[in-house]
Amino acid sequence: MSDNIQSRGSDDASFAQPLYTPIKRRSFFMYAGATAGASALVLAGCSKDSDNATPSLPAGNSVTSSGAISLGSGDVGVLNYAYALEQLEADFYSKVAALPQGILTGTDYAYFQEVAKHEAIHRDFFKAAITRDASSQVLRGLTPKYDADQFLTKDKILKTAMAFEDLGVAAYNGAGKLLKTPAYLVIAGQIVSVEARHAAYIRDLVAYGSFAADDQVDPALGLDKAMTPAQVLTVAQGFITEKLDGSSIGVN
Repeated sequence: MSDNIQSRGSDDASFAQPLYTPIKRRSFFMYAGATAGASALVLAGCSKDSDNATPSLPAGNSVTSSGAISLGSGDVGVLNYAYALEQLEADFYSKVAALPQGILTGTDYAYFQEVAKHEAIHRDFFKAAITRDASSQVLRGLTPKYDADQFLTKDKILKTAMAFEDLGVAAYNGAGKLLKTPAYLVIAGQIVSVEARHAAYIRDLVAYGSFAADDQVDPALGLDKAMTPAQVLTVAQGFITEKLDGSSIGVN
C-alpha cells in the first residue's frame, strides 16, 4: 500500500463514521453495492513504515513548480485522480438536474435527476475516504468550465454526458492496475460498474445500439477501453479551470 496512506486504528465503528457523515442523504452503498468492499476499505491501513518513501514525489494537493495542482503519488494519487473526475461529473449532472423541464423531458429528465445523485455520492465518498486516510493531501474543490451553450440543447447535454461517462469508464479501467491496496481496487471496480451502466444508457440515447460500439469495446478481446491518467487528464483538463499534474499517480 502507498506510504502516503496513514495507518488508523482498528475500531470498526470509529473507522466507518467518516465515510457516512458527508453522504447522509443517500448511502453510497445502495448504488454501488459496496458494503463488503467498503468494510475492507475502512480497515485498510499502511502495511509498512516509510522505508520506501520517496520525498521527491509531490504530495497530493501541493502546487508544482509549473503552478499545477499535484494529484499526489501512490494510492493517494489514484484516489485524488478519481475524486477529480467525480467532481467534474457531479458538477455537470447537478447543473443538468437543476434545469427546468423543457430541454429534457420525461425519462430523459428523470434519468439526469437520478444520476446526479449517484455522482454526488461518488464524489463525497472519495473525499471522505481520502480525508480519513490522508487528510493533508485531499484534492481541493475544482472549478469546472463549459462552453457557453453547454446547457441550452438536449443534443449538447447528451453528447457531453456521453463523453464524460466514456472517459470515466476508461479512466477507472486504466487506473486499476496502479492501486496497491486491494480494498481500494474493490471499491473502484464497484464504482466503474455503475459508471458503465450510465455510459451504456447515455450512448443509447445519443445513438441507439451504440452502448458497446467498437470504439469503446475491443471487438477482438471483448474488453472495455482503458486509458492512462495522462490520456484522461488531457481530455478532462478542457473542462477544469485549474491545471492538474497527474505525473506521479500510482508511483511509490
